[in-house]
Amino acid sequence: MMFGTLSRYFFRRYLVTMGWFLIGVSAISFLLDFSETAGRMSGLPGYTIGGGILMTAVRLPLILQQTVPFIALFVGMTVLIGLNRKYELVVTRAAGISVWQFMFPFIAGSLLLGLLTMTALNPLAAWGQRQALLVESDWRGENAVLRKAPQIPWLRQISGRDDVIIGAQTVQENGTKLIDAVLIHFDSRGQVILRQDAATAKLEDGYWQLNTVVERKPGEIPVRKASVQLRTNLKQDFVQERLTAPETIGFFDLSNRIAAAKSFGISTKALETQFNSLLSQPLLLVAMTFIAATVSLKFSRFNQSRSVILGGILSGFMLYVITVLVKAFGSSGVVPPFVATWIPVVVALALGATILLHQEDG
Repeated sequence: MMFGTLSRYFFRRYLVTMGWFLIGVSAISFLLDFSETAGRMSGLPGYTIGGGILMTAVRLPLILQQTVPFIALFVGMTVLIGLNRKYELVVTRAAGISVWQFMFPFIAGSLLLGLLTMTALNPLAAWGQRQALLVESDWRGENAVLRKAPQIPWLRQISGRDDVIIGAQTVQENGTKLIDAVLIHFDSRGQVILRQDAATAKLEDGYWQLNTVVERKPGEIPVRKASVQLRTNLKQDFVQERLTAPETIGFFDLSNRIAAAKSFGISTKALETQFNSLLSQPLLLVAMTFIAATVSLKFSRFNQSRSVILGGILSGFMLYVITVLVKAFGSSGVVPPFVATWIPVVVALALGATILLHQEDG
């Protein structure tokens, strides 16, 4: 009975501290992102302060999702150090309760946070990211020069004798609308015969609808056209799977997108990596909690220096960096997605448990 009451007390302390951290991080992230958005987009014709606030609000879940591992680390350290300084953990240990018993509420809290991040925060973040891209496009206008995207999507379509490479600065509507599109036409010998630059390219049933087009042929004067229709054999489902960024797909849609991409013969490495990364999120937060425990449990009794706490923060940061780096390898196909996402988490869990066992039993 005493342990059940104590567990509920520790769990409640963990949840309250987590709530305050989430509120604080949300407020700081909102202010920083709003300042960055205002500085970067205030010169755009469609920008307004209200629009900037709205865009920051829909982007906030994505920012929070990226900071959740650090929140779990700092919450674990804060709660454990606070309990130690009040000698509550000392009394707990004196009552014969092992480290694994009183760590259970914190492990349960980190698992709960990971599950909520995976099932609730991630779908909201994916939706917000799509909305933010739409808002930014509306501000810039179709004739404005768009900021270069980190990765420019490219497609190739071959329809009869027509061989066309299609690129764009950014995509909308799940990849079926290209903004600032470039279409390069080749003949049978691989020579460029035509380049089309369009403000937008919308994939319709059997054709691309190009708007505000500039056509250039070798040795000829560029020709401007209000709209052009280009035949295509590309299907909307194929283009959606080919061009949609994994970050804009919610957790519950990822498995269906992976199956659809495989049916089209499209590489699913990035989608599988994103899916496994979200699945491993709860255990990643448990690993962060273990790291917090290794540097916090004996803080009061042995009067460890601040360098030990800094070491815990650096350890958590290194784990996060490694997971992000290996995730990039998984997305590119260098490492299998399952290995890229799960191995760092499993290794961190094993190391954290080993250190706690050593501290508990010598």
